[in-house]
Amino acid sequence: MAIDKILSPFDGRVVGEMHVSTAEDIEKAIVRSQQAFQTMRKLPRFVRADILERTADGIRRRRDEFVTTIAAEAGKPLYDARGEVSRALFNLTNAAAEARRFGGEEVPLDMDAGVFEYQTTDSQGRSIQLCDLDADALNRMRRRIGIARRFPIGPILAIAPFNFPLNLVLHKVAPAIAVGNSVVLKPAPQTPLTSLLLQQVMTDAGLPTGALEICHCPVSLAESMVRDERFAMVSFTGSARVGWHIKEIAGRKKVALELGGNGAVVVCEDADLDLAAARCVRGGVVYGGQYCIGVQRILVHESVAEAFTRKLVERVRACRVGDPMQEGIDVGPVIDEGSAIRIQTWVDEAVGAGARILTGGSRSKAVVQPTVLTDTVKGMKIEDEEVFGPVLTVNSYRTFEEAIKRAGDSRYGLQGGMFTNDLRRAFQALEDWDVGGLMINDVPIYRVDSMPFGGWKESGFGREGTRYAMEEMSDIKHLVINYA
Repeated sequence: MAIDKILSPFDGRVVGEMHVSTAEDIEKAIVRSQQAFQTMRKLPRFVRADILERTADGIRRRRDEFVTTIAAEAGKPLYDARGEVSRALFNLTNAAAEARRFGGEEVPLDMDAGVFEYQTTDSQGRSIQLCDLDADALNRMRRRIGIARRFPIGPILAIAPFNFPLNLVLHKVAPAIAVGNSVVLKPAPQTPLTSLLLQQVMTDAGLPTGALEICHCPVSLAESMVRDERFAMVSFTGSARVGWHIKEIAGRKKVALELGGNGAVVVCEDADLDLAAARCVRGGVVYGGQYCIGVQRILVHESVAEAFTRKLVERVRACRVGDPMQEGIDVGPVIDEGSAIRIQTWVDEAVGAGARILTGGSRSKAVVQPTVLTDTVKGMKIEDEEVFGPVLTVNSYRTFEEAIKRAGDSRYGLQGGMFTNDLRRAFQALEDWDVGGLMINDVPIYRVDSMPFGGWKESGFGREGTRYAMEEMSDIKHLVINYA
């Protein structure tokens, strides 16, 4: 039996071990998931809701264990690991609430007479052509009711990223369970221990055997699962390159992709500069900038650019960098040294092409110093691609139209941020900037787990957020009853 040693991205120490699934293991997991689906689809709403609520209770009781596991295997500072656990609790309790009320709707069937026509008269005796049916026939037409009910679609293949090993897993698992599906989860190879812990808690909460299977496996076996038609849907969060490949090989099943971003923030001349600077630092460099909705590009009106940039740089320099297992650390390592080398290379390439470093710009092993660049332009990787590291670019603009055009000039369109007190600008940006979410007086990292979340363009398609994901993971059956 093959075992993977899971290593800390900060110092390389072993933080746990994980069984590596073989092809035979995966086959058994899929069969168990199919069998579990037949149980899950028949469970009453309140039973599914109770399982989710008991899971939340179990995580509360083991909160410290989840926090330290996330911090150890993902390199996430303790403060942010605690925040992730809190978000996971909301995610579960919200999914439980949605499970109780998620169903369907009545569909009106008397909105149009269609091809039927008949004659009647108005109050003045004039003939009106309506329908060739008499009044009794019309009454019979009104005595039909349509009910559109949503039903679970089948086993879900969930493929999750490393940066939120609990909460982004639950963005797939919780709505799937809430609606009555089973799940086979492939966690990120760097962070499977948190998923294993979650499975234990859900089992203790009464989740039927097979309803959550975990397969920690090589890419080749993961691809075989994506191709497997026994899955009704694959839900993937990760890089654009991998996501679009998944779509190509997934066959007829449903696919939801939550992919990369290139988060831009526009700071207008009427902005609260202290707020904007604080939030840009929080959204750009904390947890090593490893957020798909993190701040990467900041565009500031020329009249306030100098003042804002000074505040931004001061706050970036004040970030505490180091061991994520120590209290008070803001920025730990990125997920591995290879990622740190890539980030450093992009910074060096930008500087070689004319960009200037205002602070940072160096690394030690997997720890990248929080970095601010200016004079960056389109064509530099640091501007065009998703850096997924603690690097911010800041540049000035003259007109609002110029800022929105530059902010939206990206192949990605996940979320954006804008600081202004002018609602007209907010609505203009909503019309002209193609992103899945626009945050006014905040940064793109803002996310409440119940809101619709997903991207435009190469940032993917489909929506997460509890109820929206439940709709993706279910389908409609329409019932028509004639009670005339």
